[in-house]
Amino acid sequence: MNLQRLDKIIASQSGISRTDAKADIRHGLVSVDGAVSRDPSVLISVENAEIIYKGQAVSYKKYIYIVMNKPKGVLSASNDKNRKTVVDLVPPELSRSGLFPVGRLDKDTTGLLLITDDGQFAHRVISPKSDIKKVYEVLLDAPIPTDAVEKFSAGVVLADGTKCLPADLKIIEPQKARVEIREGKYHQIKRMFGVLDLGVNQLKRLSVGGLTLPKELNEGECRELTESELKNVEKRFVHK
Repeated sequence: MNLQRLDKIIASQSGISRTDAKADIRHGLVSVDGAVSRDPSVLISVENAEIIYKGQAVSYKKYIYIVMNKPKGVLSASNDKNRKTVVDLVPPELSRSGLFPVGRLDKDTTGLLLITDDGQFAHRVISPKSDIKKVYEVLLDAPIPTDAVEKFSAGVVLADGTKCLPADLKIIEPQKARVEIREGKYHQIKRMFGVLDLGVNQLKRLSVGGLTLPKELNEGECRELTESELKNVEKRFVHK
């Protein structure tokens, strides 16, 4: 049986601090199995107890996995004193303490971003050893040269001498392409095209592993991953 302090349960599932959770419990805003509980330290079975907080049932989940359509101009970070972050965009019903983005998208990059509080899951998604493929759509400032596909396939050598793993480049229009990479070096897509003297005007991530950006999500919106979506991502690295 998984027993946890009541204040820890409320804080972890609602996104408030432990201090605020304790205060709310003492003020009678939490009931357990039909009775108001004012003791923040009481141990509760997270699997069996019926917990109500401010009139809403608390459905305990050890971790949460969120997919977001990241908008332009928002930081891929948990918090920042001066600028809006992706975690700031998570709605209250999904918010909880400890959320962070899985990897980073540049401030001006849009598209699929995973957010979670499961550190092990995040590590396995971003680790090069997991060989998780990521697909991006790129809009460039000039036509793509005909030999770009071959150069990407061979592994682009960046300006600082770093060699990238082979990447799949598909030219959609003269200045538009899709790129599939298996790693996540700093500003990698922009640096790869920079070797070809091309500037990136727009960059959007379309997929991570087996997960594609949900069509129903507008920029800035997010939702919880379904069980099947989560399993589809996890099976990509389960044997790595």
